[in-house]
Amino acid sequence: MSVAHAPRPATAAEAAPALLEVEDLHAFYGKSHILQGVSFTVGTGEIVSILGRNGVGRSTTLKAIMGDVPPRGTIRFKGQPIAGLRPYAIARRGLGYVPEERAIFPKLTVRQNLALGEKSGRREPRWTYADIFRLFPRLEERIDTPGGVLSGGEQQMLTICRTLMGDPDLIMIDEPTEGLSPQMVTRVAELIGEIAARGVAVLLVEQKLTIALKLSRRLYVMGHGHVVFEGAPDALMANDAVRREWLEV
Repeated sequence: MSVAHAPRPATAAEAAPALLEVEDLHAFYGKSHILQGVSFTVGTGEIVSILGRNGVGRSTTLKAIMGDVPPRGTIRFKGQPIAGLRPYAIARRGLGYVPEERAIFPKLTVRQNLALGEKSGRREPRWTYADIFRLFPRLEERIDTPGGVLSGGEQQMLTICRTLMGDPDLIMIDEPTEGLSPQMVTRVAELIGEIAARGVAVLLVEQKLTIALKLSRRLYVMGHGHVVFEGAPDALMANDAVRREWLEV
């Protein structure tokens, strides 16, 4: 299916070399062909969202980039190929990943979970414990509480903040607002904006269209394992056909 492109001039971020480049990405679960030639880019400091209905391959795209699902195709991060590397090797190159299932360590405290995200031997980190606690004072209040007894929203905060402690240059976040209260959704959205403001690129999979439109510089819409639209938020809002066919229930 052809991709609907929005006619617009290239931004400075798009003119510069992309931080993440994905070309003709395929992925399988057994014999099921989930990703069928996905291509997109993320520039330095950009927030880029991947939208679409459940089951179209959005989460699988992140897992394939991170090496959790075997990828076929080209994936370049900072100009270097990473397809086929182990997840820990990809993470060490500066690519962070927040999975949909959060994946905290329930028996470890908040402090211990955050410490597991730290990397040694890198530059002066962009994120410190003080930064994390300024954004989410509740985590400091519960610093010695086991992760497993936190609320869903607190666990989501902890997962994102643990990934930030590794000082990624790009962070991929899968459905961060799912199941959260409206107040917590607002807090998570503020954090994502803060992440980008510090020069960290964000690749966001998000079900809530309003959040994606508010935060993103560019949007990709997926359908049946393909990218069916790429453009700015205004272009998506102006394209009723794409929204009706690929996003609306």
